[in-house]
Amino acid sequence: MFELEDRWLRETYVDCLIEAAKQDDRIVILEADLSNAGGTKRFTKEFDGKRTVDVGIQEANMIGVAAGMNAMGKIPFTHTFTPFATRRVADQVTLSVSYAGLNVKMMGSDPGVTAEMNGGTHMSMEDVSIMRNIPDMVIYEPVDSAQLKAIFPQILEHDGPVYIRLLRRNAVKIWEDGEEFTLGKGKKLRDGKDISIFCSGIEVAESMKAAEELAKEGIQADVINIHTIKPIDTEAVLESAKKTGAVVVAENHSIIGGLGSAVAETLIENHPVPMKRVGVTDHFGEVGKTDYLMDKYGLLARDIIAAAKSAIAMK
Repeated sequence: MFELEDRWLRETYVDCLIEAAKQDDRIVILEADLSNAGGTKRFTKEFDGKRTVDVGIQEANMIGVAAGMNAMGKIPFTHTFTPFATRRVADQVTLSVSYAGLNVKMMGSDPGVTAEMNGGTHMSMEDVSIMRNIPDMVIYEPVDSAQLKAIFPQILEHDGPVYIRLLRRNAVKIWEDGEEFTLGKGKKLRDGKDISIFCSGIEVAESMKAAEELAKEGIQADVINIHTIKPIDTEAVLESAKKTGAVVVAENHSIIGGLGSAVAETLIENHPVPMKRVGVTDHFGEVGKTDYLMDKYGLLARDIIAAAKSAIAMK
């Protein structure tokens, strides 16, 4: 359990793009001079470059071009690192895509601390917060290849903007191929009665590790993978919170405005219970390997365990 997959998650993403594009000639991709980093060169080669537009290091322009292409009947997928897919292009996404009611899919790679050696300038801790505030936006973060493959067709079928928060490197294998998922609906990993743990992305494996350690102390955790951060699965959040009476949210993102905020908003308006957030506490990123940064910013299983015990004590 908790082993890394044998290929990068970006490879699975590109596989999905290629297979979908073979079936639908409306699918095109747009790049901001990062096709090597994103792995989309395979897509460009597959279609002889005819369905790829590289705008250069002009991310805002890329969103505008994508909007125009969708208005002309194409289904565009844009690609760049998370800070450039969100904070750099927030106005273009808001007006040219969402306000205009267009169907553009936007992939931001290397979320949170997984930006690693690219450092603070490329390490977006606020991308989910930015995109959550844009009306009609769907935000999806796959935990592994099985989940990405299962939900990708639903992303394609959804008529509206989708932000895909994609780990570029090897994901920890959580799900088996063939598992069913629904965009907008959380997926339970473990059943428990004492504490609810809602988690996304790389924090799913850490949450499962935490649940196993808590079980040794007689604390049973309900673990739910919230892969679709917007719209939040209100039903899953409330069902679990009513059962356990205490909540922890774990995410590779700032505790401000992300999954933790979405869960807190749901609870405070419907069923308030003690809650703790595990995430980056209002800091910029820095250069470092993922393991080091997860330790520094408090994103490890031990931090989830401490938060769980604290929330339970508040009941």
